[in-house]
Amino acid sequence: MAEFIPSRQVQSLPANYFTSMDRRINSVVKQGIDVIHLHTGSPDQPTPNSIIQAMNKAAQNPENQGYPPAGGKSSLKEAISEFYRREYGVSIDPETEITVFDGATVAIAALPQAMLNPGDVMLTTDPGYPMYFVCPSLAGAEVYGIPVRAEDDFLPNYKTIPEDTLQKARLLMLNYPNNPTGAMATEEFFADTVRFSQEHHIPVVHDFAYGAFGFDGKRPLSFLQTPGAKEQGIEIYTFSKTYNMAGFRIGFAVGNASIIRALSQFHDIDHSDVPSAIQDAAAAALLGSQQSVQELCALYERRRNVLVSSMRGIGWDVRAPKGSFFCWFKVPEGYTSESFADALLERAHVAVAPGAGFGAHGDQFVRAGLLESEDRLREAAERIKASGVLQTLNV
Repeated sequence: MAEFIPSRQVQSLPANYFTSMDRRINSVVKQGIDVIHLHTGSPDQPTPNSIIQAMNKAAQNPENQGYPPAGGKSSLKEAISEFYRREYGVSIDPETEITVFDGATVAIAALPQAMLNPGDVMLTTDPGYPMYFVCPSLAGAEVYGIPVRAEDDFLPNYKTIPEDTLQKARLLMLNYPNNPTGAMATEEFFADTVRFSQEHHIPVVHDFAYGAFGFDGKRPLSFLQTPGAKEQGIEIYTFSKTYNMAGFRIGFAVGNASIIRALSQFHDIDHSDVPSAIQDAAAAALLGSQQSVQELCALYERRRNVLVSSMRGIGWDVRAPKGSFFCWFKVPEGYTSESFADALLERAHVAVAPGAGFGAHGDQFVRAGLLESEDRLREAAERIKASGVLQTLNV
């Protein structure tokens, strides 16, 4: 079979971090070993039945069997506008301040190409979601990760950005509640972000993927709730986490009309639109009862409490996340994130995600997800204790 050489752009792309991690873990699973999967970010709960029923009904509607309208159905955009008014008190124009796409990852990949030119810089946090570090290269742009630290609640300090980097910065990507750290944004931080954006004329993109999940009675803030935020940026939202609709592949962006227009124009050329029946199901999710969302948040909080208390109980002094469905645990002294993840997989048969995959400043942490049952989370701690990986080092 002939072997053809891909473009230089494709050759320059790194392997997908999660795909590489999955291959390593699957090699252990194929040996017949029971692995507890704390590395994954795929929701383990089913899509609410009311959403499934709405999609099944919508699929039978002849009007939904042709090509969907570019940028999203008006009915879904109106539902999104109502959702933001109801949940966050934010007014959104359905016609000019909303666009719909087939999954939030599409928007994350498209935005640098829609907003950046070769040589421009996208700012984000380090550690951060791995896609943020890869996608700007598709536009010939660069990435600067602002180091974030536990003592600062993993919120970036914009004053630390080097001046030469700041001069080239043309986009700021944020994500709170944060993957991987579980940190939450504050009103003060978002207000500072708006001021920073205004001063340097840098548009803001807030990836609100985990917007439904805040713990200890604290609800995550939408960036657009901040005065002046809608003028300076957009927010990306996905149905994958809030409504367990990961397999439906649908998300949306709301906010600054010029950014929405650029994203929508790029999406129209580069992607197909979301099937109409899925859009109707998404509208039903937004407008229907939110009890399943509240129950899901409570489930993740119980799991967080079980995992954190279990790890502390075996002598691992870990920090509890404030939101998302991830824990960001500092590795014991003497390990890197990768060597510790390898030790857990090989000796305890517990899979976690090495922090090095989330940026240079993540190498002393591992990410553990809350997507296993409470019993399995307790078992993970017992396996780690029995493996001895903590006993030989100063934890």
